[in-house]
Amino acid sequence: MKNFGLFAAVLVLSGCNPPAATTATVTAAAPAATAAPAERPCTPAAPFLDRVWRVRESSAVAPGTLYVFLSDGTLLVAAEKQKPSFWRWTYEHGALTMIEESVAYPTDVLTLNDKEFTIRSHNPGEDVLITLVPVVAVSLAE
Repeated sequence: MKNFGLFAAVLVLSGCNPPAATTATVTAAAPAATAAPAERPCTPAAPFLDRVWRVRESSAVAPGTLYVFLSDGTLLVAAEKQKPSFWRWTYEHGALTMIEESVAYPTDVLTLNDKEFTIRSHNPGEDVLITLVPVVAVSLAE
């Protein structure tokens, strides 16, 4: 996918490495860690940070769409044949919020482990369920 190169370049240029795999599962009812402060953007406090995620299935988002939650609060979203979007996100007091064009969408983290990240975004009209899976790292040097 062409957009993968963009996300890989952003991660490499930011100097951040994806976090080590985690086996823990976070549910909406469980307390969650807060995002790393801006002074330490490359020390993620949550396993979804600084990783490239691909939509496996969703109630409203096209499969294959890529999401990257950068530790500086930037959310990169890219879909096939569309220009990548730059959103914002926050993760405070165990609550994830995705912000698109200044509109904040409270988002429940339903599952979070090294193989799956499932969220429910409370969008106007109806909630959007998104199941993301990590994009396997590919060496650009090969």
